[in-house]
Amino acid sequence: MQKLSDFDFELPCELVAQHPLRARDSARLLVLKRKSGRVEHRLFSDLPDYMQKGDLLVLNDSRVVPARVNARRKSGGKAEVFLLERREGLTFRALLKPARLRIGEQLILSDPAIVCTVSGRDEVSFSGCRVEDIYAAGSVPLPPYIKREPSQEDSVYYQTVFAREDGSVAAPTAGLHFTPQLLEKISAAGAQTAYITMHIGYGTFKPVKCEEIARHNMEEESFRVGEEAAMKIKEASAAGKNICAVGTTSMRTLETYASGAAEGKTGLFIYPGYRFRLVNRLITNFHLPKTTLLMLVCAFAGTQMALDAYRQAVERKYRFYSYGDAMLII
Repeated sequence: MQKLSDFDFELPCELVAQHPLRARDSARLLVLKRKSGRVEHRLFSDLPDYMQKGDLLVLNDSRVVPARVNARRKSGGKAEVFLLERREGLTFRALLKPARLRIGEQLILSDPAIVCTVSGRDEVSFSGCRVEDIYAAGSVPLPPYIKREPSQEDSVYYQTVFAREDGSVAAPTAGLHFTPQLLEKISAAGAQTAYITMHIGYGTFKPVKCEEIARHNMEEESFRVGEEAAMKIKEASAAGKNICAVGTTSMRTLETYASGAAEGKTGLFIYPGYRFRLVNRLITNFHLPKTTLLMLVCAFAGTQMALDAYRQAVERKYRFYSYGDAMLII
């Protein structure tokens, strides 16, 4: 039985990155070789050194929306609407603060012409505006472990350079390290890139509360593997080339796709014991203890090998989580 305590490690709080690096690809890169257990310490800009002709790099092109919207009640009190998912028209599933907001209550945004009505316990509806107007009133939804208010730099750096499909409330953080120039170098090395989409929901921050991890339920997230990406995946797989998932979201999308679904929602939970069908390389950031993200890494690299690499990362003061450093597992 896999226990939650099996995925714990000591992480000094000062190693959780609070700000992005101005040069995205200047992040450190820990390279873990699964066959030997050998670890190399490089820079992310060295990634082309590990790419071979015909390799396929699969990236998540979901775009983070400014989902955190400040509002005020007619009584004058402050309120916050965190837009989790668009349902239909201008109705959204949302987290609401304060929790005592009443169904039917109207909230006033920074633009008084936009009316927001609490239409359910976890739902709001807008009128008199467009979706673009709603997001214009919002701000970057930084993760809860970044202990500061969002700034202008976050609107740039908490977004991948290849983002194009609106829908995420958290960034596919492994992709944050790429620059257009680095992608060109990877192409020059003979490797290909493919873009899939998984819209990351707030469930990515959902803690695992049960000691027996198999009982944990992942929240479903929308994904899509388009025809172009599917063709590249098929060709790389048939030729026996490396397929490298950039991030845990790309990994979960690709492994769901391998089961026969190209579009829809997935709640695939990958933890040790899972048999990978398609992916044989992974680029990912460093994750927090006892999280589903770390469990996926342990499933791919082996729990002991992954945690040993993490201990080295802590000793060498790698930066953790969204704005942190990266890991390549080959």
